[in-house]
Parts: sequence; structure tokens; C-alpha cells
Amino acid sequence: MTVDIVMDITRQALFLIIKVSLPVLLVSLCVGLFISIFQTVTSIQEQTLTFVPKIICVFLALILLGNWMMTAMVEFMTTLWSNFGLYVNG
Repeated sequence: MTVDIVMDITRQALFLIIKVSLPVLLVSLCVGLFISIFQTVTSIQEQTLTFVPKIICVFLALILLGNWMMTAMVEFMTTLWSNFGLYVNG
């Protein structure tokens, strides 16, 4: 196994991590921004007001996108394992 192969696998894995986590992080960011603006406008400074809606929206995003996320990770691992002979012999 050469350094180029290891770097390529690492690059693919990092890209997959970003691709899979980005939608959930964007949902959390948007909900947090919306709640923050709401708190500023209404002068309500309750800590649970930011936490609870974010958690609910992140769980909903995971429920909606979980199948896609798992499929992307399974495809990556299937490709990695199917090329295992190339890595050992290469």
C-alpha cells in the first residue's frame, strides 16, 4: 500500500464525513439563527428556548436524511472492502 493510496482513502473519507454531516449542521445553524433573532426581538433570554427546538429539528433531519446518510457510508465501505486486495497487493 503506497502513501498515495492512503492519502486518497483519507481524502475520500474526509469528504464523505463533510458531505454526510453538512445537512444536519446546516439545519442546526439555521434553527439556532432563527431562535437567536426571535430572542433578540422579543427580549426572551431562556436557555431551553434555543436547545429544545434545535434538538427536535436535528432529530427530524436525521430521521429524514438518515437513509441517505447510511447509504453513502455503506457505499464507501463497500468500495473500500471490495478494493482490499488492491491495497494489500499494491
